Amino acid sequence: MRPVRALLASLLLPVLLTAQDQPTAVRAARLLDVATGRMHAPGLVVMHEGRITQVGGTAPAGAAVIDAGDATLLPGFIDAHVHLTSEIRPGFDTEPVRETAVDGAITGVANAYKTLRAGFTTVRNVGSGGFADVALMRAVDRGTILGPRIIPAAHALGITGGHCDITGFAPGIRERGPQEGIANGADEFTTAVREQLKHGAKVIKICATAGVLSFEESVGAQQMSEAELGAVVEEASRHGVKVAAHAHGVVGIKAAVRAGVASIEHGSILDDEAIALMKERGTYLVPTRALGGLIDMAALPPLLRGKAEQILPMADASFRKAVAAGVKVALGTDAAVMPHGLNAKEFAVMVDAGMTPLQALQAGTLNGAELLGTPDRGQLAVGMLADLVAVPGNPLTDITSTERPVLVIKGGVRID
Repeated sequence: MRPVRALLASLLLPVLLTAQDQPTAVRAARLLDVATGRMHAPGLVVMHEGRITQVGGTAPAGAAVIDAGDATLLPGFIDAHVHLTSEIRPGFDTEPVRETAVDGAITGVANAYKTLRAGFTTVRNVGSGGFADVALMRAVDRGTILGPRIIPAAHALGITGGHCDITGFAPGIRERGPQEGIANGADEFTTAVREQLKHGAKVIKICATAGVLSFEESVGAQQMSEAELGAVVEEASRHGVKVAAHAHGVVGIKAAVRAGVASIEHGSILDDEAIALMKERGTYLVPTRALGGLIDMAALPPLLRGKAEQILPMADASFRKAVAAGVKVALGTDAAVMPHGLNAKEFAVMVDAGMTPLQALQAGTLNGAELLGTPDRGQLAVGMLADLVAVPGNPLTDITSTERPVLVIKGGVRID
């Protein structure tokens, strides 16, 4: 182990020293200001000690220079809905009784690197067993592993037998309580929030409705009562933490929005009232639509596959309706349900649903930063974290270029 660590240190040291001891200038044919939509040519970003110190102009004397060529510089991408410690693969539905949180953490190490290499420098991990995503966050922050900045939810919260519970097994197998996110009644949900925050959660994820990848019959029925929803939002807000609500069915969506959640995840069945309510409250939609063409249907048990086939067309129609109405959107992929590392495919799906390329890019940068409560990222501006990605050509004319990054930099360090 020690020789491997020594080798990694020797390989990373020159890059880290460059980032810390002298400014680094990144040049490209173009730079997109995602806030205004203005394309600058040529593009230049200067970084020092992990922050952006200059945008545009010429590189300062003595700066190390990275030339990205015929590419466009963009802020590092933000995915507001991932599950780094999970993957949909044959047998995934029995993993809760075969594997531990350690298995999830090891899976997460590989998926974190794939995600970072894809240009996503920040992710919100919305649910992970055994606080594995909290451990991943700490490992990334320490520099032990390479991955995006992680905002972990720890255990997702839900009712006994609901979408966030482990279902499909005999009584007595993997029964869970508030520490692991399963609660009943407002008081237990308050305890569940406190347990997640105690052990490192930076956001709270709830299952307001039924879902696809769980063994209840319904795909969208409301599962948490309004009192339970209110208790979660109240307790999280007391600690300055936002709440993300998994919600497919329209009744549960409206209840979650009224309770004050920051975002609706999936939002598969939206009517005019739900859309108006989300606009009124400023609630974000995190649509997770690219998975519809990428999910491994063959890996799903028949009940789950049937629910997926039922809900996916409805979710696509709802997303188009929300885009046309001007609901705030942040990019999220549900990576795990779709393969990790393909996160950028969400951009093209957003454009296909009616967003402009600029709006899609804003969803995966500026909007994501606002939703996550991280104002130090999401655009290329002086003082921001030096998180950026270069994509070939011009993403305003070919949004799929986001799927082929030629350069990824996180905190001023080039990721190779």
